[in-house]
Amino acid sequence: MNTNTARKSPSCGSVLMASLVLPGMTALVMATPGTAVAESAPENTTLALKYGNYAEWQSGLDRISVNAPQFYLLAPIAGEWSIEASGVVDSVSGATPRLHTQRSGASRMTEERKAGDVKVTRYLSRSAYSVGIAYSDEHDYTSQALGLQGRWSTEDNNRTYTLGLGFSSDRIDNQSNGVNTAINRHKRTADVMAGVTQVLTPNDIVQFNLTRGNGSGYFNDPYKSFDERPDHRNSWISLARWNHHLAAADATVRSSYRYYSDTFGVRSHTVDMEVVKRVGRWTFTPGLRYYTQSAASFYFDPVFDGSGRYDEVATLTRASSLTGFRSGDQRLAAFGAVTASMKLGYALTPRTTVDLKLDAYRQATSLRLGGQGSPGLTPLNARLIQVGIAHKF
Repeated sequence: MNTNTARKSPSCGSVLMASLVLPGMTALVMATPGTAVAESAPENTTLALKYGNYAEWQSGLDRISVNAPQFYLLAPIAGEWSIEASGVVDSVSGATPRLHTQRSGASRMTEERKAGDVKVTRYLSRSAYSVGIAYSDEHDYTSQALGLQGRWSTEDNNRTYTLGLGFSSDRIDNQSNGVNTAINRHKRTADVMAGVTQVLTPNDIVQFNLTRGNGSGYFNDPYKSFDERPDHRNSWISLARWNHHLAAADATVRSSYRYYSDTFGVRSHTVDMEVVKRVGRWTFTPGLRYYTQSAASFYFDPVFDGSGRYDEVATLTRASSLTGFRSGDQRLAAFGAVTASMKLGYALTPRTTVDLKLDAYRQATSLRLGGQGSPGLTPLNARLIQVGIAHKF
């Protein structure tokens, strides 16, 4: 996912930020876990409006605040086609550290990002083909993306194969803010994803996706000191999902595991589980996610004084003496994170639903798998509040 808001946020791998930004081409090329049934166009038009507020902080310091109104539209066309469109306006304010997580040297920022995407799908008897475009713009960062996807179901509709391609082109033009000047710099990525979804039993469905990503161009963060990264970043992502329906409890358990690795040296694991329970008109969805990652090969640790406190002068001196690739960006450090969530939905009518989602996020080096994260990073906390309404007609 390509998000400038997340790019400037200090919380690497923050699933909360991902909830606020436009799905973009990731949503297009990644198959949605569900029931593998015959491909068919939606019968109804769906319009959804959401509003999200995200905030993150560290001890004694409010960091990032984001307000994001969003819309989503899904409409059938002539019984064999559908069109999907979504849009978001992110209003971001706060401070980001230039090295590690220290508040000294933090830069204030106020941003507004406008983004949208459109996807058109053609349905056949046992297959569907989609093409989508996405666009995101703010004063110093512009992103354009194209996605292609095909899905094919077997004759018994118990298995679906998916193949997706995604391409993006970003322009970075930081002329007046930040630390490093980045005038008319570019970054391009290409992704290919192959996946299979299989119905195992009337109560079980599994999915496996494998994605290969290749990126080239400008990967530095111009808002951070001593941030020089390779001009290529290639990655592998493997994703496994399992949905199990508990007939006795009339609830569904959704679980997933994701492994990520790239040429920066980052390795991460994500385990996610949520339970969907309906009670009358209400739907309750509690969830829990655990994330852990290793540090990039060129990430450098801070320097401490004799009392074990962060020594800014010594850290800057060390950073300036390093040659080659280097970064003190917390998002490239080794850490772990836990997210607890609860989503409440209520059906006002058979066609209209409202929902409220609450997420609480905690990131710390001590939460890394094995407990040996990067030293000297202050734990990060965040929360997301999102309300929405959806109507079918």
